[in-house]
Amino acid sequence: MNTQLTDVFILVKKTTPIYRSPSIKYCTLYKTVITQTVMKQYVIDELRFKDFEKIKNYFDNHFTASEMDGIYWMHLDQEILTETQILHSECKPFYFAVELEPERISCELLVRAGSKIRCSCINYATETQRNWFIRLIDSILEKLEISV
Repeated sequence: MNTQLTDVFILVKKTTPIYRSPSIKYCTLYKTVITQTVMKQYVIDELRFKDFEKIKNYFDNHFTASEMDGIYWMHLDQEILTETQILHSECKPFYFAVELEPERISCELLVRAGSKIRCSCINYATETQRNWFIRLIDSILEKLEISV
């Protein structure tokens, strides 16, 4: 089996390539496009299993679990919302997504909206929001006496 990934060119008028995207590849074996998503994250890895269990218990009791196992929603403090987020009351609540796996915590630095997937209020965290979120995660680990 010879699987080959080749670069995909975005076409104008179906003939002229405008740019090459390094995150999109074409698989010649399965004749399909493969995309790689890039997300800014705060990651804590190499967790011990006993620490994972403590964190999971804490998250289960303090945060909203999504329908997907291991994903939690951490709502932003109202004091640190951007002007746009404050004006978009129909999009609230705003939150960060956190994925907890037995060996790592992956914290997306994208501020999501509770009622919409696309909106101008959904953006990467501001410096204030990012720092608040990282301090929150670090304080939870400290409270649980988990050193990383």
